[in-house]
Amino acid sequence: MLSNLMNSPRLLMLTGQLGAGKTTFCRSLASHARLQGWDVAGLLSPAIFDGRIKTGILVEDIRTGEMHSLASSSPCPSFDLPIGDWHFARSSMAWCNRILENSMPCDLLIIDELGPLELAYHTGWLAALKILRGNEYKVALVVIRPMLQDLANRLFSFSETLNINHTKTIKQWVHLYWPMIGAAASEESQSLHI
Repeated sequence: MLSNLMNSPRLLMLTGQLGAGKTTFCRSLASHARLQGWDVAGLLSPAIFDGRIKTGILVEDIRTGEMHSLASSSPCPSFDLPIGDWHFARSSMAWCNRILENSMPCDLLIIDELGPLELAYHTGWLAALKILRGNEYKVALVVIRPMLQDLANRLFSFSETLNINHTKTIKQWVHLYWPMIGAAASEESQSLHI
């Protein structure tokens, strides 16, 4: 079984300020990896905006493209878990955990993102915390906000931190970081044959 073969997977942190394009980077990286023949799994969290104001968060299964509403800035019955200024849908969080539990094994696991829910409140995508400690992926990329980097580093041993900002386009960032990500998977594949 693949889980017995994989060892020392590469765990990468992606960070950047609000609006830097972290979700767009993850989507572009997933597309690029698929073109290279990789099995890509995980979750994306695109924001919903009304003008320039963030009013909601969607969640998307990377493998299937299926989407659900995850959070809203306004209270309503389907968003039944208020945390701070946001109201989360417990049913969507449960769906996300099932997606993550069923995403292994894969070549590239993308988790967009681990935030205060998981790292501070110990709720949300708890399946991600378990999966990231496992060895059923070659490379995992986890989005972490700058203010949560220290906490995330206490919980996980990230091999690299990738920072993005507006000094380059998303395509340029993907092409800049792809050689390192691809090399990590190659190193993993070589270790399987030794």
